[in-house]
Parts: sequence; C-alpha cells; structure tokens
Amino acid sequence: MERKEILSKVDHTLLAQSSTWEDIKVICDDAIAYGTASVCIPPCYVKQAKEYMGNQMAVCTVIGFPNGNHTTACKEFETKDALANGADEIDMVINIGALRAKNHDYVLNEMKSLKEICGDKVLKVIIETCLLTEEEKIKMCELVTESGADYIKTSTGFSTAGATFEDIALFAKHIGPNVKMKAAGGISSFDDAEKFVSLGASRLGTSRLVKIMKA
Repeated sequence: MERKEILSKVDHTLLAQSSTWEDIKVICDDAIAYGTASVCIPPCYVKQAKEYMGNQMAVCTVIGFPNGNHTTACKEFETKDALANGADEIDMVINIGALRAKNHDYVLNEMKSLKEICGDKVLKVIIETCLLTEEEKIKMCELVTESGADYIKTSTGFSTAGATFEDIALFAKHIGPNVKMKAAGGISSFDDAEKFVSLGASRLGTSRLVKIMKA
C-alpha cells in the first residue's frame, strides 16, 4: 500500500495540553500538505482551525476527553459547541465506569444522544480498550452498532496503552455493517499503519506518520 493512501486515512492528531495555536497551525498545514483525512485537535482551537483552513481539511475534535466521566449533559453541550464552531467530526469518550458496572443503557443512550446532535456529521466512539476486558470490548461493539455512531475507536492515547492489532481484529468480528473502525494511540510506523488497515481500520489516529514524511 502506498504511503499516500495510508495518509489519506489518518486523523493527524495533536491533543497535548501544552499545545499552542502556533502548534495547531503547523498540524493544519501538514495535514493539507500530506492529504490526511482530518486534523484532530482540542475543542478550544476548532473555530480558529476552521477559519484558517476553510474547506481544505476536515476538523475533528474530542468530547469528554480523555477520561469519559463527564456527565451526559456536559458532553452534549461540548458537542453542540464544537459543531457550532465548525467541527466536522466528533470523537467522544464513553463513560468507562458505567460500562464496567454493566450500566449498558446509560452508555447506549449517551452515544445515541450525541449521534442525534451530530446528525450527518461523523461520530466516533472511543472505548479505551486498554482498560476493558474482552467481554466488555465485544459488548461495546454491540452498543456502538446499536447507537448509530459511525466509528468505534480504540483509544485516547492518554491511558495505559494504545491500539493493538488484536483489538481491531476483535472489533471486525463483532461490529455491525454500519460501523467503521479507528485505531489510535501508539501507531509509530507505516508498517504498523498498513497492518491496521489490512485488518479493517479505515481511520488511524496518529501524528507520527506525517513526522516520518517530514523527516
């Protein structure tokens, strides 16, 4: 697979707490130059990034990030605010404690609510696989499918581990036909990226592939 094709599946990501607008601007410029799928940036920079890039590049942002234990009302407000500021795609973090307590209705209803707010905009659901059992991962495949969300995503990149080949293979067995997969966290080479794509991931959350190209 050519690098250009792999880059077209990348959400070029910068979510560090220390990120300045100048840092975000570099990410935006690089995304346009290398033809990534989107930039994934903190909510506070969405409006500036959209004004800076116009329609040259999709803007993705994160909701309930990184821990996921915001109230549903808070996540709803964050989502509405991000969309009003020009976000094209939303990556939300589930309430992991609710899932682990088997409060599946809570998790499902929250996803449904955010998807309703997003409408035809893309909603990706981050389940933080490194904190879950295999049973919980399979359950989330079922719940994401039922919710109407567009993607299931492995990781925030801020917990104990990122994407694994095993998790994407597991997702592929258990998601419905309406759900796509995003691998994120720790993708550091084009070889790894190609393996994730070969397993069925159609988005990759990383900044390292563009850095490799620039180097």
